[in-house]
Amino acid sequence: MKKHARRAAAATTAVLTLAVLATACGGSDDSADSKTVTLVTHDSFAVSKSVLKDFEKRSGYKVEVLRGGDAGAAVNQAVLNKGNPQGDVFFGVDNTLLSRPLDKGVFAPYEAEGLAKVPGRLQADPEKHRVTPVDTGDVCVNYDRRWFADKKLDPPRTLQDLAKPRYKDLLVTEDAANSSPGLAFLLASVAEFGEDGWQDYWKKLRANGAEVAGSWEQAYNDRFSGSREGKGKGDKPLVVSYASSPPAEVMGEKNPPEQAPTGVANGTCFRQTEYAGLLRGAKNTEGGQALLDFLLSKRFQEDLPLKMFVNPVREDARLPELFTKYGETVDDPATVAPRKIAEHREQWIKTWTSLAVK
Repeated sequence: MKKHARRAAAATTAVLTLAVLATACGGSDDSADSKTVTLVTHDSFAVSKSVLKDFEKRSGYKVEVLRGGDAGAAVNQAVLNKGNPQGDVFFGVDNTLLSRPLDKGVFAPYEAEGLAKVPGRLQADPEKHRVTPVDTGDVCVNYDRRWFADKKLDPPRTLQDLAKPRYKDLLVTEDAANSSPGLAFLLASVAEFGEDGWQDYWKKLRANGAEVAGSWEQAYNDRFSGSREGKGKGDKPLVVSYASSPPAEVMGEKNPPEQAPTGVANGTCFRQTEYAGLLRGAKNTEGGQALLDFLLSKRFQEDLPLKMFVNPVREDARLPELFTKYGETVDDPATVAPRKIAEHREQWIKTWTSLAVK
């Protein structure tokens, strides 16, 4: 959703004054302090300073953040550290990867306050409450409007379009083995072309010059020509990002345009839901529970859209005007059943790697 979604927010909203912990397995001496609670997350986690400080004042806990790269890499690390976690709460596992930490026993049960305000369809573990839904977002191909206007070329609208010769060498996506949006884009192709057809699609996409970057940050900020953070240095006018990415390109402008400089190819989208959970073996369980309550609080939920450029899960959370004006609404995103993802994810990733990377 991150950030933005789910993931331009880390660079464009550098408002955090949180301490970043060392990456040594098992945490640090501070993590044993009952007044310190440690959040393990991906690189794009962001929150307004005032919102965080209010939580710290009200709860009495100091929040420290340990970042672990892209969401996929952070989840992998959490699985490796199960039972001896680096912190107290993990935020950033989405529905494409959720079965892995659940099956491995990474999370401990806790029913967060505010869960009654979240639709049941988003609650992936309603019986045990090992994870708490925090946000949703649609992974979609974004395009650089100016580039396509200058070339007098219509931007792609569907997955099928991306394999057409007119879009040769224009797309950059993320590594599905390590990147959450990269995996979501792979799953979008599975949903569209079926378990027997997605491989042929990726052969065509690769033959059409699709590039694979290691992370969302690399793909969007370094390779995408429409990234404000990248100052237009990238040469790829198509990138796998989020339907909520365009507002990030407008935020802070003194004279905002009528239309965001980047657009969304609506026929390429896959719906993600992002979760947080109390880490089994956490040194500060009470602090972790308080932090989960905070992530589901109305104030944090309403802070989400312009910090991580994702949608809140609370039904009573209001969206800011900039987010609704410039963000894209996706009425019919692709989905794949969670159980099917769990059964086939590893093999799909292995096959995808042989097609798209090697």
